[in-house]
Amino acid sequence: MVTLDQALDTAMQLSSDQQEMLIQILHNRRIETRREEIAQDAKTSIAAFHAGQLKSQTAEEAISELRQSLNNVEE
Repeated sequence: MVTLDQALDTAMQLSSDQQEMLIQILHNRRIETRREEIAQDAKTSIAAFHAGQLKSQTAEEAISELRQSLNNVEE
């Protein structure tokens, strides 16, 4: 497996244009990976909801619950 230092050393051997392309490619791939993670989380949540493992809430209830959890973190 390549270490981060090795990858950086290799990237530094590229021309400036190639480095910019590499940055853009990595950025785009990270975005796509995150989208896939979010989609999978959504599928899991929808399945749990349909299985009765999650309860529906009003927006006000959800906001209140989020505020409570944030207050618990701060304490």
